[in-house]
Amino acid sequence: MGVAREYGHTISEGPTPADVAGAPALPYPSGWSALAFSHELRPGTVLTRPLAGRDVVLYRTGTGALRAVRPYCPHLGAHLGLAKVEGEDLTCPFHFFSFGPDGTCVRTGYGTPPPRSPLTQLPVHEVNGGVFVWRHQDGRDPDWSVPQWHEIGHRPARTAAWELAGNVQEVIENSVDLGHFATLHGWAKAEIGGPVAYDDAKFHVAMRAHESAPLMGDFTVDVKVDGYGLGCLHADVHTPRFGLRMCTMVMPTAIGPNRMQFRQLNRIAFDEPGRLPPGLARIVSRTAARLLDRPVFRSSCEFTAADFPIWHHKQYQQPPRLASGDGPIGPFRRWAKRFYPETPGRGALPLPHRSEGEDNAVLS
Repeated sequence: MGVAREYGHTISEGPTPADVAGAPALPYPSGWSALAFSHELRPGTVLTRPLAGRDVVLYRTGTGALRAVRPYCPHLGAHLGLAKVEGEDLTCPFHFFSFGPDGTCVRTGYGTPPPRSPLTQLPVHEVNGGVFVWRHQDGRDPDWSVPQWHEIGHRPARTAAWELAGNVQEVIENSVDLGHFATLHGWAKAEIGGPVAYDDAKFHVAMRAHESAPLMGDFTVDVKVDGYGLGCLHADVHTPRFGLRMCTMVMPTAIGPNRMQFRQLNRIAFDEPGRLPPGLARIVSRTAARLLDRPVFRSSCEFTAADFPIWHHKQYQQPPRLASGDGPIGPFRRWAKRFYPETPGRGALPLPHRSEGEDNAVLS
């Protein structure tokens, strides 16, 4: 920002954020979206989180049951983000109407018979340290899920969350945008280990990065990515030379037109040195994880955050004018269409532009 000398008023300058630059190029996608980390919802907690332009109220009962509901009490419309958990029930702050875990009204604040006015519950799925809520533009029930992945190491996961402009598809699309790993993230060389595999709501891609660093010389990083819908990525990262293993979950959530929240969860572990006795090897591995857990997580977040200014200001380019070296972006976009409305007039996407030979784009 700068100051106009004559009048002393603040003037605007610099790139305009995507959420104020114009109409969104993409509608909200259907599927599972992360609204919280599991550790944020201890028994008795009530949280309000945005999803696709509307509030969602999350709460956990005294025995640990997790629920997601529409935000307004069916009685007189009080916002349930101000409610309290009493045992297994959610109690409205206005007239103290209480609702059981199945959404049924079980009592009023005056001791009168409760009305037949249940809460509107939303499908909620807790897995891998994340809390996911299902949304479909046609109101369909979930027909796929985010699976349970392996957990590495012995230390608790580290988490971070941000809010910025941008759309969630481009976060997930980043995993096949091979070109940007060199230009934005500084990988000396990157190669995809074969065609990207698409299976209904899931895709899988493997790649190898070639790196070089002072005092360390050349080394490789092997990455395997599994994506589920347009709201969740799981990446297994292995640096064989140093024995470092890292599992990362990336979870973008559409909260408004061209605006998203972004959550990341990491766990690390180190291979046990084979040349040492088993007991000592385990101590060395766990000590390395304890000492390097924080700096590795910080480095992982910095790697991710390099994309933030791009997402925050960019527009969704459709069709893209692709070039050799980009990676298989076109096939990814054709797969991503399944998560949007199909009926013309409701935000249907045009067919992606296809570059010659793009379907077989495997770069080395």
